[in-house]
Amino acid sequence: MSIFNIFKKKKEVDLEGQRREYLGRFGRITDGTVVESEEIDNGEIIYYAYSVHGADYESSEILSSERITDSLKYAPGAKIGVRYDPKQHANSMLV
Repeated sequence: MSIFNIFKKKKEVDLEGQRREYLGRFGRITDGTVVESEEIDNGEIIYYAYSVHGADYESSEILSSERITDSLKYAPGAKIGVRYDPKQHANSMLV
């Protein structure tokens, strides 16, 4: 791995952290529904849907094994909390 790749990877991690911090501070919460979940090596990918002002959105989030304490919480059809950006509704994360 080159030095460039190390710095690039760090920058990507920082951008995701900044996005999550912003949503945590300024995001609004709405109800969502788990559409599907898929197991991966280090956790699960949760696909979810939610609506804001009559517009429907779908997104996904990778959850680590440590964060998934109750597998039924993220079962397809389960109701979940979604935090979204009030200025860019497609920017969201699971609560």
